[in-house]
This record gives sequence, C-alpha cells and structure tokens, in this order.
Amino acid sequence: MCGIVAVIGSRDAAPLLLEGLKRLEYRGYDSAGIATLELSSKAATGVLTCKKANGKLANLMNLVEQESAPGHLGIGHTRWATHGKPEERNAHPHMDSSGGLAVVQNGIIENHITLRKGLQEKGIQFVSETDTEVIPHLISQELNLLKSNGQEASGSLLLEAVRRVSLKLKGAYALAVIWKETPEALVVARRQAPLLIGLGEGEFLCASDTPALAGVTRTILPMEDGETALLTPLGIELYDHRGQRQQRSPSLLHGQEDVVSKRHFRHFMLKEIYEQSETARLWVDRHLPLGLPEQAPVAFPFEDSFYEGIERIQILACGTSRHAALVGAYLLEQFAGIPTSVFYASEFRYAAPPLAPNLLTIGVTQSGETADTLAALSMEAQRREAYGDPAFISRQLGITNRPESSIARQVPNIINICAGIEVGVAATKTFLGQLLAFYGLALSFASRRNSCSTKEIISLTNELRALPNQLSVLIDKHDQMASTLAPLFLDTQNVIFLGRGINYPIALEGALKLKEISYIHAEGYPAGEMKHGPIALLERRVPVIAIATPGVVFEKVLSNVQEAKARDAQLIGVIPKEFAKEVFDIVMPIPEVSEWISPLLSVVPMQLLSYHIAANRGLDIDQPRNLAKSVTVE
Repeated sequence: MCGIVAVIGSRDAAPLLLEGLKRLEYRGYDSAGIATLELSSKAATGVLTCKKANGKLANLMNLVEQESAPGHLGIGHTRWATHGKPEERNAHPHMDSSGGLAVVQNGIIENHITLRKGLQEKGIQFVSETDTEVIPHLISQELNLLKSNGQEASGSLLLEAVRRVSLKLKGAYALAVIWKETPEALVVARRQAPLLIGLGEGEFLCASDTPALAGVTRTILPMEDGETALLTPLGIELYDHRGQRQQRSPSLLHGQEDVVSKRHFRHFMLKEIYEQSETARLWVDRHLPLGLPEQAPVAFPFEDSFYEGIERIQILACGTSRHAALVGAYLLEQFAGIPTSVFYASEFRYAAPPLAPNLLTIGVTQSGETADTLAALSMEAQRREAYGDPAFISRQLGITNRPESSIARQVPNIINICAGIEVGVAATKTFLGQLLAFYGLALSFASRRNSCSTKEIISLTNELRALPNQLSVLIDKHDQMASTLAPLFLDTQNVIFLGRGINYPIALEGALKLKEISYIHAEGYPAGEMKHGPIALLERRVPVIAIATPGVVFEKVLSNVQEAKARDAQLIGVIPKEFAKEVFDIVMPIPEVSEWISPLLSVVPMQLLSYHIAANRGLDIDQPRNLAKSVTVE
C-alpha cells in the first residue's frame, strides 16, 4: 500500500526512481509521481522538476521519457488513495506554495484537518484533497522561521525543519523530503511506517520495502520508529526522536530476488499458485527432515523454554492471514490442546480482552508491515509491561514472509514462512506458508504437552511429508478443470461458500479470493449456519461451493448442502470423488486425506477457480482494484 523510493548519488535519479517504483507495484497503487533536483549552473540552488500521472506506472514512465526529469537527487511514490480520489492532483509528490520543496509520504496524518485549517488561516492555498499536502507547507514555514533567525540553507537546516514538523504530526507515516536550496541533501523520517536506507556504491537510497533496493544494494540500514535521517553524498546522519545522533551498523539482505519474472505464466498469481508445491517441499525439508526424534517432530528454531508455561494463545491478524490463523487456532486447540482465540487486529486495538497470565500472542502478517497487526502487538506488549506481574509478561511470536520487515524488529521470536516474493496482491503461496507454520507449532506443542499420542503425531507428520507431491498433481488437475468451469460464472453476481470445522476458514478464504480478483460478491459460512439466514439468498443463479472432507462433520456437511439443493442452487463440491454420492452438480475432487491436513488441499480448487473466473472476465488479476499487497495504514 503506497511505496516510497528516494535516491541521492552520482547517477541520474529518474531511472533509479522509476525502477524502484516498478519493483513496488505489487503493493497496490492508483497513481505515481517523482520529483528530481538538478544543481543549477547559474546559482547555488537547484532546479526542482515534478512529474505525476494517474493510473499505472507506465503512464508516468512515458511522461518522464517525453519531458525528462534531470538530477542526481530525487524522490518517488506510488499512491493508494485514502484522502482524496485517485486523481493526478492528489498524486505525490506534493509541493509547498513556492514550488521549491517536495514531499512523498506513506501512512495517514490523523490531525491533517486541524493542520490544514491553521495553514489556510495564514493564506496557504491547497491544490489537493490529501492529508499529505500539509507537510510541505509546514516544513516550508519552519525553514522560513529558521532562516529568519540567521541560519543559512543547509542539509542540517532541512533536517531540523522536518524534525520540528514531525512533532506536530499525529498518525503513522514515512516521508522523504527534498528542497531546491539544498540540492545535495535528502531528508527522510518514519513513525510507525516502514522505511529503510540502502547503501550503494557512491549513492544512498531509501525505500518503504526491500524489493525497491534489489539490484542496487543488499546493504541496508532499517530506520527505527521516530528516527529522522539526513542523506548527502558524504554519508548518513541518523537521529532519534529526541534529536540525538545514532550510530548503528548496517545489515545485509539475505535471499532477496533480484529479478521477479512470470516465466511462462500469464499472471503472477497463477505462477504463485503453482509454486505452492515447492513452498511445501522447502518447508518439509527445513522443518520435517527425516531422522528427527519423535519427542521433537518439528525443527523450529526455538528452545524448549519458549514453550514452557504457556496456558493460552491469542492470534492477531487481518484478511487472509486471519483465515490462516483460524485454521491454526483449530489445530492448536483440537490437536495440541491449548485454548486459542483469534482476533481481528484492527478491532483488538480498541477492544482487547482482559489480561490473562501465561499467554502467548502471535501476530500473523505476510508482509511484516501490516499496520493494524503491528500496532495491536505493540499495544499488547505495553499493557502487559505496565501490569508488572511476571505471570503477565509479554510473550510474542511473529509469522511472516519477510524476516527483514518491521515485525521482525518488533517481536523477539519469528517464524519465517520462506515462501519467496509474492507479487500477486491476492495471497496464495504465502497463505499456504502461514498454514504450514501453524501445523509446525501444533506439532511442537502437542509433542511437549502430550495432548496427542505418538501415533497421531507421527501420522500427521507423515501426511505433511506427502503434501508436496499431492499439491503438484492437484494444481495441474484443477488448473485445467477451473479453466473449463470459469465460463459458467460469466453472469454470476453472488456465490456462497460453505465449510465446517477446520475447513470453515477455507470457505472464508475461498470467498475472499473470489471477491478480491473477480469482483463477484461472495460470502463464506459454517455449513450448519446456512439455514439460520443465508438460505434466504439461494436460488438457481446463486452457486454454492461446499467443502466436504471425510471426518467428524462430513455427513453433517452433506446434509447441509441438501438444503441448498432443495432450493435449486447449483452445488459445487470440493470433496474426494468417491464420496460425492451424487449430491453435487459439479465435483472438484481432492485426495482423500485426514481431516487434519485437508485445508492444505481444499484451498487449491478455490484459488484456481477464482483465478480463472477473473481471467475469463479479462480483469487485472495481479493488481485488483482498490487493493494493496502491504496494508500499512489503519
């Protein structure tokens, strides 16, 4: 959600900015812009050029190619609309009244209305509807005040002005600022929004996410919350929120892909669905290698002390990550025997449950930057620290696909799902990776708590080892089947997904995928709840997709879907073919496995059906409208 790229060095900035923004396209955006500074040969100040375009980044690239944007210093931005429609005037960068200062910003300035009114009373005229535009005007005012006190224009002056303005801003933000009077200075700041500095050869970069730095540098300096930095050709000056100089060593990115390619696939989403078998294979090789003792069936990098004394678990997540958390909660309760609750991270922040002792809090975020999840984790840690009782000490774990992200710097324990870069906004292989992380946790807790027999633990472990091959075959089969079924949904406007037990969250995920990329209204329900309201929606134009896998609720699900059949709804069953019993109009078969492992397989037909329906409609699958890969605002 939004992307920042900034650069200062010896090379032309515009190509570097555009390439960095291109690598951030996966985050989701609806406009883009850059501002560059060229040192004037006639004066000590620079010439500031700003180019903005609505829509795809290609529009901005064409504009820059036609009109140019010279300079070795610049800032760039891809905007996902929050305050103000996705129009060119609302695109970043935003300028001050003189046109000599430019700002890009991620996040939300919560007190922008008050700040805007104060500026308007001083005669400032605004050209956009955004919250961001207050920032360049405020910085310009601080610069004028500092200069009126006899201070000369310099990078340090710009840094001080930005620091002062930061104290006036409420909310979560990351920003980058350039000023024509300091054409060799770039100032960046962050508060509760990701921002990191990259150290290249003869240049420094700043970005809101690591892919923007790929191909340029692997040496990074992540900024901490409340920090401000001055970047010049001579180096980096880093300051904390008190204005004190910070000294910190940079670190190296590991495993970052330089090139993200669709290969022969039509879309990244389809490629990433196919990559799930490899994701599973790598997970099995890493965490379930042969030869592990039965007493420790999963090779997680945690000491035994991590598991000791935990009596309850709460999981904080949003969107697809929350659906993975619901499967995880089922495993942790029913298999490992630990009471587990799942909360919407956005709601937890304002209605947290009473504190309980000996509790583990798990935050799940594929990007590691989800603002609601990070804020909820921080709030929970603070209120436990304030409580002061050792039994209530904060114990936190993060599950993410980005070990270099903010969550890894915020919580002490991390499970890296190692799914590789996922470009498609609609999560697929990262969802599988999150599920597998919960299977590993459930096995680890179960073996230590003796909540399951050794036979049950070995059985689940063996089924997980067989998963990669099963996924490979299943994906091939359902890719072809879903392609054939997709035209049947050409005029569909509503779809209902049903599941029970451990597969109810998969019904939710199936509905979410269909909504995200095909724009068809879909809802997931526990199959037993359909008769308590949703059944009123059923008729022949409303397909019902039901997950029915052999287990304790299998016969119940079949009975529930009969209710839909009696209302003329078209029934599609995700079910082992031999158990279809002529109930369903269409069967999307999955292998017969234990109920425990079935979510890892039943999700595949949902993903591929949603993909092919969207492809058949000619939609932008990898970047669906209004959505973002990394949701960094509340």
